[in-house]
Amino acid sequence: MTETPASAAAVELPEALGSGRKIFAGARVRRIRTSRGLTQTRMANDLGVSISYLNLIERDQRPLSASFLLKLAQNYDLDIRSLTGNDEGELVDDLSKLFTDPRLIGIDVPRSELRDLAARAPAIAHALLRLAAATPATGPEPPPPGPIAAVTRMIDAAGNHFPALDEAAEKLADDLRLSGSDLNAAVVERLRGRHAITVRALPLEVMPGHLRRLDLHSRQLQLSESLDAASRGFAAAVQLVLIELKAEIAATIAGAGIADPLDVRAATVAMAKYAAAATLMPYARFLAACEATGYDVELLQARFGRGLEQVAHRLTTLHRPGARGVPFFFLRVDRAGTVSKRFAPGASPLPVTGGCALWHVYHAFDRPGEIRRQLVELEDGQRFLTLARTIRTAALPWGVPRPGFAIGIGCDVAHASSLSWNAGVELNGPATPIGPGCAACHRAACRQRGAPPAGAHLAFDERQRVLTPFRFTDE
Repeated sequence: MTETPASAAAVELPEALGSGRKIFAGARVRRIRTSRGLTQTRMANDLGVSISYLNLIERDQRPLSASFLLKLAQNYDLDIRSLTGNDEGELVDDLSKLFTDPRLIGIDVPRSELRDLAARAPAIAHALLRLAAATPATGPEPPPPGPIAAVTRMIDAAGNHFPALDEAAEKLADDLRLSGSDLNAAVVERLRGRHAITVRALPLEVMPGHLRRLDLHSRQLQLSESLDAASRGFAAAVQLVLIELKAEIAATIAGAGIADPLDVRAATVAMAKYAAAATLMPYARFLAACEATGYDVELLQARFGRGLEQVAHRLTTLHRPGARGVPFFFLRVDRAGTVSKRFAPGASPLPVTGGCALWHVYHAFDRPGEIRRQLVELEDGQRFLTLARTIRTAALPWGVPRPGFAIGIGCDVAHASSLSWNAGVELNGPATPIGPGCAACHRAACRQRGAPPAGAHLAFDERQRVLTPFRFTDE
């Protein structure tokens, strides 16, 4: 599959404009112009409009027309959704989090106002976020900076999409396919034939503390027999990209400004896993399969020979300009609710720690292996269609407890119509009201609440007991 040309985005214009809603995006148009070093005169000439008309658009005194949007997309290779969307994405999400600060309780700022601020005055929005970061709220000290935090910042800043790595991995995958359609076997043969590394599966008792180990003395990549076929293939692909895409991985890390040696090693592990997934599930082929199957995760597992967690990870990386997939979020938790993996390129109900017990991802352990779907709604009215299931981990000797994890993926209901797993779900129907954890949730009537909101004023009355364990106000 080749990238969708920008003009193809025009098919979305009637839907974006058909509601009669006028689209004002002057700040976005101005950023497009200034980021390319263009004057208003030059851009007006490129688009075939008058300088005064362009000036009115940038000052939000004229809405964007369908023809103007199409000209922008064609001339500057833009994703049309970046101009017609209602949200400024990550900036709006960060502003929303800012107003969960206990010091701002009682100040109700609608998301529509945050969108307006992000679109029309992004510099002011960034200034507010910088001030907030410089004066953190009182409470527990944040964890000290370290390699995990550095990798998280790197992934978040890139929206979990690394174009150079994806393109290099896609070329590697095309080369591997010349050896046959089974990429797992092709990776093993490539390691043996080109790099003199043999892949061997060894018994648990031989390598009890390892799942993967490179023995340079014997020129062996040793894999634990506890890994299933998909995990063995992935482990071999990680080793291959560490060799063949070493330069691209290093350049990606350097480009993110990571220099501390320990941070670099942590980022190398993360980027090797990213590149391995991009090799085994090449971008264009994977996106085409997603669109053909309606993002059916089980069919994608079967088609690419991958595990559910590997497929779910890959779904969060499909942000190539001109060929974007549905923007998914991803979460992995254990039975205690500890978040061990989290990818949220845009708006999502994901907690940083803890979570909401009403979300099905925390119930997946009740029925291992069963996919659970759920329509959820946040306090601000945002709605998401989510899917949750437990995942299998590497086998362990008899009697040793196997670690248990569940993953949750989902997207905004605006994108849910393209998912095969929306069957039987009324997207405009009732949704489960959830929140990002009790400390950040202000639903007064939630009977599942285990703690009051941070900074809320508690009320106690020995003469009565209400349905929820806490009575509080935000004033």
